[in-house]
Amino acid sequence: MNGRVLRIELRRSLAPWTGVVVLGGSLAVLFLIHGSWWHGTAGWTAQWTTMALWTRSLLSFWWPLVVGMGAVYGLRDSRSRMTELLTTTPLPAWRRAALPAGGTALALASGFGLLVLVGGAQVAFGTTTYLPSGWLPISLVAALALIAGAVFGMGVARALPSVLTPPALTVLSLVLTAFLGQDSDGVLPSSAAPNRIAQLSPATVAPREMLLTLSGSVHLGQTLWLLGLLGTGFALLSAMTRRARLLAVTPVLAGAALALLVLPAAPRDTYVVDPAAAALVCDGPVCVTQADRSRLPGLALRSQEVLRVLHDALGARAPRLLREDTELRAVGGERELTGGVVQVDFDDRLFAGATGEELTRALIAQGMAPSCYANNDQEGGGESYVAVQSIAASWALHDSRLQPLEKLNDVPYMQDTWAAAEAAWKRLTALPAAEQRSRIAALYAASLSCARLGTDELPVLAGEASR
Repeated sequence: MNGRVLRIELRRSLAPWTGVVVLGGSLAVLFLIHGSWWHGTAGWTAQWTTMALWTRSLLSFWWPLVVGMGAVYGLRDSRSRMTELLTTTPLPAWRRAALPAGGTALALASGFGLLVLVGGAQVAFGTTTYLPSGWLPISLVAALALIAGAVFGMGVARALPSVLTPPALTVLSLVLTAFLGQDSDGVLPSSAAPNRIAQLSPATVAPREMLLTLSGSVHLGQTLWLLGLLGTGFALLSAMTRRARLLAVTPVLAGAALALLVLPAAPRDTYVVDPAAAALVCDGPVCVTQADRSRLPGLALRSQEVLRVLHDALGARAPRLLREDTELRAVGGERELTGGVVQVDFDDRLFAGATGEELTRALIAQGMAPSCYANNDQEGGGESYVAVQSIAASWALHDSRLQPLEKLNDVPYMQDTWAAAEAAWKRLTALPAAEQRSRIAALYAASLSCARLGTDELPVLAGEASR
């Protein structure tokens, strides 16, 4: 297959459209829809690994479509009634099959590669300075999945030349992908199917934790399975006899068997914490992960003032260290708090994009009244507790009036919360200094034990009985 013939094939066939659909459709989803992929430390442009996982998660709907498009392409000879004519030519069947398969592979690899290039360029020019190598296998396996799916669709359509073959393959692939789909609400992604079977899906779960990546055994197992699928597709595409078509299923069966031997049985062995990304980098009392090393100078600059304010407010019990929170949690799960440490979650609304005095106030608030629950765009929650943290930070900074940590909105519930916070602030600051300090100490102790949450703390601060 020379370059001239390949150029003609690309110019006059359906092959280029497979790459155009993957590239254009993915960019349309990512840029025209303001989804969760634009938020937090696990956003698709935040880190290299999360970029690879987000682009691969799109295969949950592109892979079935590519399989169907490959099947449409595979019907070309039967639609033009050239099958018998082509069988009489001296050119070997595998060489004839290599032309459409190679053109499709080139188009899909180019389309998906450009998508990864767009995401990689944004990550490279972003804030992160961490460049892992583990993101590359994730993207390479995704490209292999697209190529294998398209060639498999072409081969099945060649073996079963019916107008019903493309839609049937698309629907079956979509159902299979949905059945094997994973849920990311737990501590680790999981599926209704057994873990080994679920990993046969080419799509990954949308990332929620930036430190998680796929293990090497997953890459190896999926590669074996997809190579088997690709081999079966190509064998069907070049098969000329019934016996050859029956033997063509051997590669996919062998690939699936080998993959099931290699793929991990448990989610904890599938999605693993990247040890290099999670390694701590410290500057004095401040430590962040290697993946968030670019944030260290800003935190270190504010740490001295933050720790001084906390010591003045809480005395000997005050935190002495600032640490990035790296604990994996389920959606809505409690965060395990540690006394003496200000745990910083960069997904928290208080810290996302905070700089200067805003960052100082957020750190003091988290040190004075640490929250056991998330307050981010993906999980929500924590809005009412921000009112409590605002009171604690304003008290520690000796503000003359309550300074909200977040912009006030028009939601009736939040208006009631902030009205109660204003009342609690006035009553707290009207108490004797010793009593104020006692109330703040009680707030800190209750926060560490997760004994009370949200507006239940406001009466305590005001010197009233807890609800």
